[in-house]
Amino acid sequence: MARARPDASSSRSEVTHGLAGRPRPRRGIVADTIRPGAGRQFLARRSMSTRAAAEAGARARRFPPARLWRTLTGAQLALLVGGFLVNIGTFAVYPYLAVLLRDRVGIGMAQVGVVLGVATLMQFASAPFTAAFAERVGLKRTLVLATGLYTLGALTYLGGVGEPVLMVLALFVNCGAGALYSPAYRGYLVHSATVEQRPRLVSSGNAAGNLGIALGPVVGALFLREPGLLFAMSTVLYSVLAVGHAFLRPERPAEGGTAAEPFRRVLRGLAGVPFTVTVLTHYLYMQFYQYLAIFVDGRLATAVFGMIMMGYSFGLVVLQPLLAEWVGRTRHSVVMAIGFSCMAVGMAAFASGRPAGVAGGAMAMSVGNAVLFLKNELEALARSRRSVTVTFGQQRLAVGVGALFSGVIGGTVYGLFERADLLPGFWLAVAAQCVLLPPLVLVAGRRLRRASRP
Repeated sequence: MARARPDASSSRSEVTHGLAGRPRPRRGIVADTIRPGAGRQFLARRSMSTRAAAEAGARARRFPPARLWRTLTGAQLALLVGGFLVNIGTFAVYPYLAVLLRDRVGIGMAQVGVVLGVATLMQFASAPFTAAFAERVGLKRTLVLATGLYTLGALTYLGGVGEPVLMVLALFVNCGAGALYSPAYRGYLVHSATVEQRPRLVSSGNAAGNLGIALGPVVGALFLREPGLLFAMSTVLYSVLAVGHAFLRPERPAEGGTAAEPFRRVLRGLAGVPFTVTVLTHYLYMQFYQYLAIFVDGRLATAVFGMIMMGYSFGLVVLQPLLAEWVGRTRHSVVMAIGFSCMAVGMAAFASGRPAGVAGGAMAMSVGNAVLFLKNELEALARSRRSVTVTFGQQRLAVGVGALFSGVIGGTVYGLFERADLLPGFWLAVAAQCVLLPPLVLVAGRRLRRASRP
């Protein structure tokens, strides 16, 4: 009997669909639809795109600011420029106010010291209240109001050259503007940011401000002999900034935000450890800022010292964005150990009184302060139970308390070493405090945190 031939259609179906029943293209179709070498071209293109993405990621890891600029919104970028220009205008005037009040207005140095001290204390001590105000009326509105006050202060300076009352009034108006602007500026940058985004945003805000602090005195020095022209330029600058801030996009309410507390509770929810560490940081740092210029007078040329201090400020501008992610993921105690060790090295180097020692000490201070300033703020944001704006205001109060301790305690100790003709020993004493005080303050901060718990 003849054997039955297999059905051709079933053979084709078996070849086409395979044993598992999955569709499999026939050879003829493949030959007709895929050009020779197309697979190799596809794989090559995919390899090139993968390699380009890897190279871009490597560049971002090597240079974090490049990634930062790509993640900033237009409003954040505009505000960074605004913060930079605000500090240009402020520090073009502030470092020379003592000279202007003494030489142009005729106020004695004792009175100048009292005026500057009270104005600075007012600016920092009022920060929690101005932050609570910004929390109520809105960050954008507060920024516009602050730049308007800056403009009014510059106009008062302009009309008050040679008039003591108007010059002092202008100083207090500007300090009030700074008390409003600073917490609102930082709050606007990070109010809706995630925890991962905060280190880059806080560091970029600090870097923009520090760049203005570095360049402001240079601008002011160019017009020191013509204060009227300096104040006129400040008036124009702040007027432009007031208009520019009016075009900022209103901030979005943060998800899960808490209701605004009454003004009498501005310190409620205080992050105890970051607050006390910030007080210590600025107590030590302000001794470098306040007394180094007096110490090097006669030891270093003024131009050399100016370049060193500018290098210190530029170090903060560069280092904070570069170290932001590392600082963000590192424990507070570890950052404290590194930061205060750098400060101790810097303070000890100042004791030499030589250009190399002072320059090296300033660079060590730049590294230490870059990590400490940033980590203290990030830790406060992480631990505080208040909005980011109020938290920044509380941290500004800590800065003011530290500066006050530096003036009272540091000035007294400096005077003791000066009368004993042992001024290099002052810096060694401050270096010792950089080593001994942080563990004690950390313990005190933890006790304050436990006491503040409900």
